[in-house]
Amino acid sequence: MITIVLTLTFISLITWLFLLLFWGQFWRVNHQLETNKSVIKKPLPTVCVVVPARNEADVIPISLRSLLLQDYTGNFTIFLVDDQSSDGTADFAQGVAYALDKTDKLQIVSSESLPTGWTGKLWAMAQGVEKASELTPDYFLLTDADIEHDLSNLGRLVTKAESENLDLVSIMVRLRCQSFWEKMLIPAFVFFFQKLYPFSWVNNPKKTTAAAAGGCILIHSEALNRIGGLQIIRQALIDDCSLAKAVKSNHGQIWLGLSTSTISLRPYDSLKTIWDMVARSAYTQLNYSPLLLVGSLLGMTLVYLLPPIGIILGVLLGNSTITLVSFTAYLLMTFAYLPIIRFYKCSPIFAFSLPIIAFFYTLMTVDSAWRHWQRRGGEWKGRVYTLDKRRW
Repeated sequence: MITIVLTLTFISLITWLFLLLFWGQFWRVNHQLETNKSVIKKPLPTVCVVVPARNEADVIPISLRSLLLQDYTGNFTIFLVDDQSSDGTADFAQGVAYALDKTDKLQIVSSESLPTGWTGKLWAMAQGVEKASELTPDYFLLTDADIEHDLSNLGRLVTKAESENLDLVSIMVRLRCQSFWEKMLIPAFVFFFQKLYPFSWVNNPKKTTAAAAGGCILIHSEALNRIGGLQIIRQALIDDCSLAKAVKSNHGQIWLGLSTSTISLRPYDSLKTIWDMVARSAYTQLNYSPLLLVGSLLGMTLVYLLPPIGIILGVLLGNSTITLVSFTAYLLMTFAYLPIIRFYKCSPIFAFSLPIIAFFYTLMTVDSAWRHWQRRGGEWKGRVYTLDKRRW
């Protein structure tokens, strides 16, 4: 038994050394939009902002206000797609534009019924893009209705794209991190995403890794046309990464980073809300594969759970080597998690909680698979999507 435990703990330690040294420095938070200092020449590109909104009356006054008041001096128009809301979302939006005397900047698009083979958000965005295309913009900004944009966000996005000749620029907005469960689980959500899609690899045109964050994506109109429009990913539950993959695979240049000042208004103040968010698409990340699910569970156990378990077993077995190896792996894990904890201004104590956090996420992944097998996968905004298994 001692030999088996020692071997597994060594594997865990070697895995963490490999991740820290050779996995795209995923644990760092050095890719941030606000650090961009480039300046672009006038005339500035025209931008059409597309906002799909379904029952967002509680957040639309804040999010739409932040868009209408952007300090971008180029021409931009906002197309809010009312996706059959029942809470007066469109009326609230019009009221915000009227109060700010910005009615000329806002167009409301009423969504048609969801056709077979589309997810609701992508169908709404496609209708918004189609309407906005009448203005022949240089860029489309695809953003969620629950995002409060820094007043300089649009300018920074366009500057980043223009100065570096990028086809797609996306930021993972700062998620809300106020309640206990948010502090416990939200930084880890970003950490795991960065591990899955190291930003340095995403931003490297020589790497095939592609990802984006759906809350805020600026895409050049020519790049969108080149890939065939949003209809090529019409069934994707993870639409943001699918869009980025389509752009990059068609020789497009993409960039993904974090934002400190553009934030999500969506509260995740209970374990259930975060659990549902993760379980909605976790099994999709595994391509609905039972084999990948088993591999993921074994990997999570080996990488995150074994170090603290090894410390305990080492003490109980009186084996100092097992204890030392496990403790070293645990420290490396904590070191890797600490930057995102600091980014979200959480107590460092949460950095030592990663094994517990990983256990929660493992259970969420299992639940995601269970929901898929029960044909309840992809549930969002009152809709349940049962889609094919293709990954774009």
